[in-house]
Amino acid sequence: MIGQLKGEISYKEERFVILNAGGVGYKVFVTPETGQNLKEKTTASLWTHLVVREDALDLYGFLAKTELQFFELLISVSGVGPKSALSVLSLAPPDVLKKAVSAGDSSYLTQVSGIGRKIAEKIILELKDKVINIVGPDDNVDLTQETEALQALEALGYSTREAREALRRIPADIATTEDKVKKALKSLQK
Repeated sequence: MIGQLKGEISYKEERFVILNAGGVGYKVFVTPETGQNLKEKTTASLWTHLVVREDALDLYGFLAKTELQFFELLISVSGVGPKSALSVLSLAPPDVLKKAVSAGDSSYLTQVSGIGRKIAEKIILELKDKVINIVGPDDNVDLTQETEALQALEALGYSTREAREALRRIPADIATTEDKVKKALKSLQK
C-alpha cells in the first residue's frame, strides 16, 4: 500500500523514526544503521513495506531498494517475522547476506538473536535461488574474511553490534581480513 515516503524526520530513536509526510507523522521501523544515517529536521526518502496485523499496521523503511527487496524475501519465509527480518538486515549489507545465503552459511545467519539453526537453514533453502535476482554480483564479497574480521573485533573486546556497524562502514573494495580489521578499528576509535 505505502511503497515510499518522503518527508522530514521529526524524531528518531535507534529502531524507528517519525517521518512527517503530507502533515502526517508516520512511525517507520528501521535498522540501526539507517537510523544513524537519518538526521532529525532533514528531508528523507524511504522505501517502505506495510505489515498489516490484527492489532497493528507497522511500516518498515529502508534507504536502498535492495534492502527492501531482501526484507520482503526474508518475511516470505515461514517463521521469519518483520522484526527478525530487520535484525537480519542489521547483521550485514544485502550483498554480504546474499553471499551467506548463496554459500549456505547458516552459522552466519544464526548470529542474529531469534534466528536459530533451523530457521537459518530454512532461509537458505527457500531463498538460495531468489537472492541472485535481488542484489548485484557478489564478486567483491568474501564471507570468510567478513566473518574473520567480525571475530577479530570481538576478540579485541568490541561487542558484536559495534563490530558489525564498523564493518558495514568499510568500503566494499577492502578485501583482506587484516585491512578490514584495520579500517574498522580506525572507525571505532573516532
